[in-house]
Amino acid sequence: MIVCVCNAIKERDVRGAARAGAASPCAAYASLGRRARCGQCVPFAREIIASERATIAA
Repeated sequence: MIVCVCNAIKERDVRGAARAGAASPCAAYASLGRRARCGQCVPFAREIIASERATIAA
């Protein structure tokens, strides 16, 4: 699923960045060599990152 249309960032990319230590959408996008543009994806990216971090912590 596409998370960020502006940057064509997929859910699996955000999940991978979260597993690699990204704690925020900005950090996740930066690890992919991109940055948020319009910002509409940020809430969804936050949910994905929180989900991944909860899985790692468990």
